[in-house]
Amino acid sequence: MVRAHEVERLYIHGGGRRGADAWPHVADPAARFLSFSPDSTIAEQMSGLVEEVGDRRVLMFAHSIGAVPAVLAAHHLDVAGLVLIEPALYDIARGVADVERHIGIVTEARALAASGDLRGFWAVLRPLMFGGPFEMARWDEERPVAERWAVTNLPWGHAVRERMLDDIPTLVVTGGWNGEYEAIARILVARGAQHVVLPGAEHRPQDLPGFSAAVEAFEHSLPR
Repeated sequence: MVRAHEVERLYIHGGGRRGADAWPHVADPAARFLSFSPDSTIAEQMSGLVEEVGDRRVLMFAHSIGAVPAVLAAHHLDVAGLVLIEPALYDIARGVADVERHIGIVTEARALAASGDLRGFWAVLRPLMFGGPFEMARWDEERPVAERWAVTNLPWGHAVRERMLDDIPTLVVTGGWNGEYEAIARILVARGAQHVVLPGAEHRPQDLPGFSAAVEAFEHSLPR
């Protein structure tokens, strides 16, 4: 069986915190943390990931949109397994109502941003992504956040397909709070992935005490 010391743990952040800052509870001193440039494309991230790992054997952890370059790169790497935390693999779940609703709202918001209406963009996007309505009194404070989200990578349109993981042992960890991620998890489970729900931290179940135990159980299930 694969043990933690037999593979290199590689951590790929989502759309917020980067590098080791995105994984504050990882205690493995040999772990490696990737940090993508904020303006890098998904294709650039995938290529950088392949180049960075080279021929080393890795157990890859990826959060949210970080799952997109991770899955795209996995076939070019020696991947012992994948741990996908709330993976934003929207391409594999097109047609699912929750997913289409999310994509529709973001598309509407992005169109407003492209037209120069950043405030209108934020009024549409903020309730979806952060909860609560747009408040004019907080606009000056939130404008830099809106500017970043207006140009950040979208997690769809990258030709990710569920069959890409058919030969890779995969654990999907979700928080049980969002229908989009649970739908994505169900699709991956139908292709053979394991799935653990850790409620209590919403989009960051990796911050919960039960995450380490779930990963350990997954590692013990991996073939050599």
